[in-house]
Amino acid sequence: MTRFTSSSLRRRDWLRLLGGTAGMAALGGVGSLLAPRSAQAGDYKALVCIYLVGGNDGFNMMVPADSRYAQYKEARSILALPKTSLLRLSGTDFGLHPSMKSLMPLWSAGHLAPIVNVGPLSAPLTKAQYLAAGADSPLVPDNLFSHSDQQRAWESASTEAMARTGWGARATEAMATTYPVISLGGNSRFGTGETAPALVLPGPGGTFAAAGLAPGDIAFPADQKRKAAVDALYAPGQKGEMTEVYARMQRDAFAMSDRLAELVKGLPGDDSVPAAIDRAFDRLIENQTLTTSLGGQLYQIAKLIAGRQQVQGDRHIYFASLGGFDTHADQIVSGDSTAGSHADLLTEVADAMACFHDAMVNLGLNKQVTAFTSSDFGRTFVPNNSRGSDHAWGNIQLVCGGSVNGGTTYGEYPKLVLGGSDDVGVQEWEMHGRWIPTSSVDQYASTLLKWFGSTGPQLDEILPNLSVFPDRTLGFMQPA
Repeated sequence: MTRFTSSSLRRRDWLRLLGGTAGMAALGGVGSLLAPRSAQAGDYKALVCIYLVGGNDGFNMMVPADSRYAQYKEARSILALPKTSLLRLSGTDFGLHPSMKSLMPLWSAGHLAPIVNVGPLSAPLTKAQYLAAGADSPLVPDNLFSHSDQQRAWESASTEAMARTGWGARATEAMATTYPVISLGGNSRFGTGETAPALVLPGPGGTFAAAGLAPGDIAFPADQKRKAAVDALYAPGQKGEMTEVYARMQRDAFAMSDRLAELVKGLPGDDSVPAAIDRAFDRLIENQTLTTSLGGQLYQIAKLIAGRQQVQGDRHIYFASLGGFDTHADQIVSGDSTAGSHADLLTEVADAMACFHDAMVNLGLNKQVTAFTSSDFGRTFVPNNSRGSDHAWGNIQLVCGGSVNGGTTYGEYPKLVLGGSDDVGVQEWEMHGRWIPTSSVDQYASTLLKWFGSTGPQLDEILPNLSVFPDRTLGFMQPA
């Protein structure tokens, strides 16, 4: 057992640990907040990560519509979408899944870009190198094809199974933003930093404050006395340095809840919610309620971005998530490859992303906000015996926003040859179309973060493997 001594754990280490743990006792799990920078409209930027939990079948989300379609149809068998059903992406050789029609206006406006065959890599990798790599080789992600490990790989931009922090959180720390990652999708590796976890907020109508101490709750003399007693308990001037640090965490947390409680609580139709947001999300609103999980999360993020002066800070990273993408069975309806659980999920993703995009346009912030997808991994090109697909590797992701160089695809589409140079399979029984990524999570993240304002040295700090890739960015974002 490790024993800590005064020489092994120095004073500054204690303060760093307190910054990461004391805040967890406070509201939202946030440590000591930095002095807020004002959210000036012209300088404000936000990144919104939309994590598709379980491994989205990206190669049925976007399908080749040229001569490669015959290879696609043969390999995908019952999962193959009819060519006539594809939503053709003008200027390319691809089409989107027919359930994603809500995204077509974004494509037409040049605000949507698919990133092809991206996944966790520690360095560029060929099939020969993959096959020659030993079990412990750093070239191959730890526990490849495992949900938990590949979720960690995507969210941490690391191929090591024990990676502790997420690239979103590391970016907020490197850039000294006012907040850590702000999550509407629960805790995640993406938002876990060295000193603090993500700030996890509830959905529309939720309460973000200590019980009975929200600003709207303090209406009577007894409430005011109780709040005054709590404030006195954590007032400045505590005895001892560590107790003062802890008290400061509490003060920061109460101050933050005072700022955000009413903003978080707002529901569709409330005076506190900009009409521009309600108009954009109208198709997903019924009786003051968002009708889909992802729609509710992105609605809440839209409110926070609209209220950025109240939130404070000029750089925010948000996290949202949607589960259900582990489609081993019933990915499609028998006899209809365009319907089923995957089609329903893609409809929810497309509708929510389109509504969020429209909200940013209505608010005049479209060029300052970029949303992007992530997921555990792609899925096998060859279907299984349950009308589903299994765990694979490289995948296709979507990026949208007014600063996206949209209207085209990025990355190298795999050669659709089972057992070929892009498939990890060698023996006939393992030739399932598990594509080796041709672009890395590091390059994907770097492209987004460079637009966000991260400098070169910061990018190397946030993404330690980035330097081994010849192209540090993938070109899908406009200059910062």
